[in-house]
Amino acid sequence: MKIAMLGAGNIGATLGKKWGAQGHEVTFGVRDVTAAKYEALLESMPGQVTIAPTVEAAAAADVIVLAIPGAALKETVAKLGATLAGKIIIDATNNISQADMGGIATITAAAPQAKLFRAFNTLGWENFETADLGGAQIDLFYCGEPVTDRETVDQLIADVGLRPIYIGGLDKAPVLDALTRLWFTLAYEQGYSRRLAFKMLTA
Repeated sequence: MKIAMLGAGNIGATLGKKWGAQGHEVTFGVRDVTAAKYEALLESMPGQVTIAPTVEAAAAADVIVLAIPGAALKETVAKLGATLAGKIIIDATNNISQADMGGIATITAAAPQAKLFRAFNTLGWENFETADLGGAQIDLFYCGEPVTDRETVDQLIADVGLRPIYIGGLDKAPVLDALTRLWFTLAYEQGYSRRLAFKMLTA
């Protein structure tokens, strides 16, 4: 699968590394492909991982992952424009200071034909790097539509080592974001480690 990773911070780099190791073609979309930090990034990556200008990376991809700071989302989406149409887009952004911390509304307004999912936003990146705690596989809750593209998102989540749990369409984004706020509250206000994750248990 061809994946455009927009964002090379802790989350983007960790996901890119995991997917590269699974045989996916990962391209980091960046502003300046000559920056030394990206050369170092590529040296740490397994498999077919490259860098390219942001629009070029997005245009060539089957899946676009937005792992950029939430405050930069509007500008990035505007730059991509029609490039987003018809693509599977995974929104992993968080703007924790805003009531609507994700980018669903912004992305939908710019690219109504995109296949939009919200995932990888509820946990710290450390839980993507090592996807189990105490011998238990970490669950990743996500939402989005159309349902016909869930199989692709499920596979990408599983390729990181997490168990995918779908909670519904885009109308469930506020439910997912409430889980994100819970994670931030526990990790930053209640003194728990960032190696904090969630597990769904059923009878």
